[in-house]
Parts: sequence; structure tokens; C-alpha cells
Amino acid sequence: MLLGVMSQSNNKTVKFGLVISVIVLGLGYAAWTGVQESKTYYVTIKELHSDPSAQSKHLRVAGNVVPGTIHQSGTHADFVLVEKDPKTGDSQELRVSYKGSEPPPDTFKDNSQALVIGQYGHDGVFQAHEIQAKCASKYATQPGAAAGAAMPADTKRN
Repeated sequence: MLLGVMSQSNNKTVKFGLVISVIVLGLGYAAWTGVQESKTYYVTIKELHSDPSAQSKHLRVAGNVVPGTIHQSGTHADFVLVEKDPKTGDSQELRVSYKGSEPPPDTFKDNSQALVIGQYGHDGVFQAHEIQAKCASKYATQPGAAAGAAMPADTKRN
């Protein structure tokens, strides 16, 4: 009789251990796949054009907006980014199609620095779902200002 009670107790412990193991493994797998899906790689336009595996990754790409290429309709915008190689002077361009839930930021204008986040399509167009832009002239160093101290361009000194 005592052996039967111990056997039932061990059985329950083993079953409980198996259930806990399955739950822990399931949560671990869900966490691992979530991290894999949320990875975002930063690449240059040149690297993007030369990497055949880029189309399967979530990417961040930066460049300057080419003047006259912004075509905006509501929350969608098509434009071209350019990146110049400081050593050779060569430039690389990237066509971008932004389809977000909000319109591009106010600082998104011709010649602004922009960072786009999304996927590179098989058609050679970067499909962006997020844009971050910085107006280069807005934070330019003012004449007579200390080196490294940037002030908004529209600020007047007394």
C-alpha cells in the first residue's frame, strides 16, 4: 500500500515537472522569436545595394533627401535618399516609399538628413514604415559661436 501511494506521488511530480518544462520552453521560444523579429540592422546605401540578403532583414538606412524628389500624399511619401562617400566622392541613391500611419515629420524637407526604417524590396525600392528627419540648417553653428555649440538658426543674439 505504501508503495502505491509513493508511486502516485512520484507520478504527479513527474507530470508537474513536464508541464512546467513545456511552459518554460514555450516562453523561451516565444521570447527568442520576438527578439529575432525585432532586430533592426543599420546599413549604408552602398551596403544595401551590394548585400543580396538585405531583402530578408528589417533595416535602418540614412541619407540626405534629394531636392525635388519628395512626392507626398497624406501619410504616404515617395522620395530619394543619397549618400556620398567622403573618400571617393561617389554617391549612391535609394528610392524610398514611405507608407506610415502618420505623415512625415515637419523637418522632412529637401536636403534634410533622414533615417528610414523598413524593408528593401525585390524591386529596388525601400519600403519604409518610419521616417526620422533632421533639418541640417536648423542646428548649424552660428558665426562667432564657440566650437561645438550649435544653436537653432532662427535664434537671434542680443
